[in-house]
Amino acid sequence: MGFLFTSESVSEGHPDKVADQISDAVLDEFLRSDPDAKVACETLVTTGLTVISGEVRSDAYVDVQSVARRVINRIGYTRSEYMFDGSACGVLSAIHEQSPDINRGVVREKAEEQGAGDQGIMFGYASSETGYLMPASLMLSHVILEELADIRREGATMTYLRPDSKSQVTVEYGDDRQVKRVHTIVVSTQHDEFVTAADAGGSERKAEERMGERIRRDVQDILIPRVKERLRRDGDDRLADLIGDDYILHVNPTGKFVIGGPHGDTGLTGRKIIVDSYSGKGAHGGGAFSGKDSSKVDRSAAYAARHIAKNLVAAGVADEMLVQVAYAIGIARPVSIFVNTFGTARVALTDGRIAERIGRLFDLRPAKIVERYGLKNPIFEATAAYGHFGRTPYKAPVTFVENGKETTREVEFFTWEKLDAVDAVRREFGL
Repeated sequence: MGFLFTSESVSEGHPDKVADQISDAVLDEFLRSDPDAKVACETLVTTGLTVISGEVRSDAYVDVQSVARRVINRIGYTRSEYMFDGSACGVLSAIHEQSPDINRGVVREKAEEQGAGDQGIMFGYASSETGYLMPASLMLSHVILEELADIRREGATMTYLRPDSKSQVTVEYGDDRQVKRVHTIVVSTQHDEFVTAADAGGSERKAEERMGERIRRDVQDILIPRVKERLRRDGDDRLADLIGDDYILHVNPTGKFVIGGPHGDTGLTGRKIIVDSYSGKGAHGGGAFSGKDSSKVDRSAAYAARHIAKNLVAAGVADEMLVQVAYAIGIARPVSIFVNTFGTARVALTDGRIAERIGRLFDLRPAKIVERYGLKNPIFEATAAYGHFGRTPYKAPVTFVENGKETTREVEFFTWEKLDAVDAVRREFGL
């Protein structure tokens, strides 16, 4: 008998994601001027207010208030009726200096022996069930919301859309554990009150029903076809084909969704870590990513573990793989590496032997991770919505501040998603 598996995603306008994006934008601003900055930034957003706190060790100056307002406006909170407006909300900063005790454990005379910023366990995961080497249900959840945000920004159709939204996709697997089809799609999107009781003969209930019917029709006839087109453009026809004509669709199941964003629900950095990673299909060590510089292995080692799992699956070592790395604070090398291939290994090695070879192939000392993936560059705001994994690597010009002057350099984003270790993996495993 087959089974069902469900993943969810939230949009860039979800209050927790607003907080994540502000935290990562603050981190990026420090890194523009000081690539060695140590940052642990936490953000809270609520009705009319943004509070930014955390620990920083840097000589750079960052106008935190301007950074927060820019991000909020970019997301789309630009109207006073949202009760959270980038140009008018209060912004409070409570950032202070990083503990010297933590810094002592991280900094070493030899840069490559930099210790881990904290103890912890980090996981990376990959699966061959999609071209992104990610779970099908999660990638569909992300793409639905990315496309919904594009529609909102274009302003040509579904003109009632507001920034806050959520999605959930259930996929059906067969007895062979292969994905067969999309079973259920749930979309909840904030919207204008574009039908009033007065428009519906004085009935609030009828007004809600008319709005609900319109949004459901637009999701089915506009959003879902665009999602399928986008997947095909990205070269994943197999994922697009999973969305047939027989899926169950729920749109705004509780009725109207006018009050949303930070006014509807307080947002905090780090509350959507499963959305950020693998939505339960792969494990998560518990540490959030956003707002943390790359000396924090919560972030950097999770990126490295994903890169390892993805390249090993792409190389044919296994069809599915979970990689765990564990660190002790102040110690450079991981205390353990664990692998689970879920019985899908294509090499005549135990998972323990595969883990040993990973230790030989990849230098997992924090400084080497930072160097390999370019994690001192200001590349993190882009990661803070729609998942840190399954993204397409790209290069873009980025502004830096050096000796008080702005310069522009091209840098790489999502480097941990590159398949640049496949040949080395194949040589190591004799594939």
